[in-house]
Amino acid sequence: MIHYLCENIVMPDLDQTRVQNWIRQVAAEYGFAIGDITYIFCNDERILEVNRQFLGHDYYTDIITFDYSTPSRIAGDIYISLDTVGSNAEQLGIAFEEELKRILIHGVLHLTGQEDKTEEAHQEMTRKENLALGEY
Repeated sequence: MIHYLCENIVMPDLDQTRVQNWIRQVAAEYGFAIGDITYIFCNDERILEVNRQFLGHDYYTDIITFDYSTPSRIAGDIYISLDTVGSNAEQLGIAFEEELKRILIHGVLHLTGQEDKTEEAHQEMTRKENLALGEY
């Protein structure tokens, strides 16, 4: 089940049923069922606080994923800074909604075991995001 929470920000306009079905489909392509996934939408200050507290990082980011998955079921808490999603969309010249979908699926891909720490892994993550976005 997918849950949506907001901290210090207004809930983005999402077709929650469509998003849930999409995530279920993408997870299945990687051999996973859906467990409890909670998206926590927040502002830049809140994600910075989470980044400092839990990861020891002192910088803003668009997403932080806490993975509670099992070998067959993805689960986790996914913090998304809507401020950063908005500024990224603006810099890329794309709609906010498109960048939000990319970030939503980016977290799911992390839960399936995809990494993006090296340049090669980052490129592979982007390729997989693009494939998933084509299925939305």
